Amino acid sequence: MKGNDIRKGMVIMYNGVPHRVMEFQHSTPGNLRARVQTKLRNLLAGSQTEVRFSATEDIQTADVFTVAATYLYGDATGYHFMNSESYEQVTFDEETLGDARLYLQDGMEVQITLYEEQPIGIQLPMTVILTVTETEPAIRGATATNSPKPAKTETGLSLSVPPFVKEGEKIIVNTAEGTYVSRAD
Repeated sequence: MKGNDIRKGMVIMYNGVPHRVMEFQHSTPGNLRARVQTKLRNLLAGSQTEVRFSATEDIQTADVFTVAATYLYGDATGYHFMNSESYEQVTFDEETLGDARLYLQDGMEVQITLYEEQPIGIQLPMTVILTVTETEPAIRGATATNSPKPAKTETGLSLSVPPFVKEGEKIIVNTAEGTYVSRAD
């Protein structure tokens, strides 16, 4: 794989350790060669680092695989999942999950990422349905502009929603971007 093929969420090897791509940006400054600026999270240590790759540089993908799992609950010791194949329980701390914890609901199906048989992270579904618990009421007659307003969901996620969304409504949220998609039926 070339540096140009890097995408958010991919797991690559960097300095012999698996890293997840948290952010990436392609750039071609002036008459210089194209490059990719990335923010990587070390999946074993949890630390983050910024790395710049050449667009033509060879990048090795990490040999990771996923297994289906169900989110059970979260408590002071961490976030607990059950491997759907072996029925083993796996616990992740808040730092390992990062923002993914803001989308978790009891009974949710996720994918656990394993590296050398050790769990190192989760993959969420593309969208989730969350309930709005806090938002400002819509101002009557303010329909000339469709400016979004801040909202908070039952999981603690803060995002912008259209003015017609009210407290108690269920909405569909894109987990990759953390953005409002639509109302849930």
